[in-house]
Amino acid sequence: MSEVVLYDYWRSSASYRVRIALNLLGIDYKTMPINLLEGAHKTPEYLALNPQGLVPTLVINGRTLTQSLAIIEYLAELRPEYGLLPPDIADRQKVRALAYAVAMDIHPICNLHVMSHLMSMTDKSDAREQWMKHFISDGLRKLEAMIGKADGAFSFGNTPTMADLCLVPQVYNARRWGVELTAFKRIVAIDARCADLPAFQAAHPDYVKP
Repeated sequence: MSEVVLYDYWRSSASYRVRIALNLLGIDYKTMPINLLEGAHKTPEYLALNPQGLVPTLVINGRTLTQSLAIIEYLAELRPEYGLLPPDIADRQKVRALAYAVAMDIHPICNLHVMSHLMSMTDKSDAREQWMKHFISDGLRKLEAMIGKADGAFSFGNTPTMADLCLVPQVYNARRWGVELTAFKRIVAIDARCADLPAFQAAHPDYVKP
């Protein structure tokens, strides 16, 4: 495999997901930092690579991949033996549903460009914090119900799947914004188990930040 390059912002949830996936699959990669706060994602050079101006972007096997879940599904199919997506079609649907509940329902409305627009519409100093707490808490409540009391140490089964790659960064963000997690016992337990795994530890924002 030729050099793998991840265009990454250390605190991006989407980038965090892909870092975990690469680590779990044992794929060595080089990081190219894209500082969102400094507008590095809006430069002509980066937009030529990723027209959406989002992170992450992964260059692998001569291909340029965008959108974190599409990247993770590519990696899961590249190395199916690691089980990021289960072999059974119904089980894959379950894992995708859990992952999408975070990546498509919670994350987009709590993203940087949404927050910037929100703050341009109000002079309330606590608007950002209240917005984050409301939508993250509501989303995690629904995710907790979706996971339910299913057997297994992780979101689905006894090994990490794409669902856990989405759950862990979202819990990181929840703690960052002061969301009360006491009611989400299953989510907190899964996050704690993931935190014991080297692949998750090495992907953590505190580990990779500049």
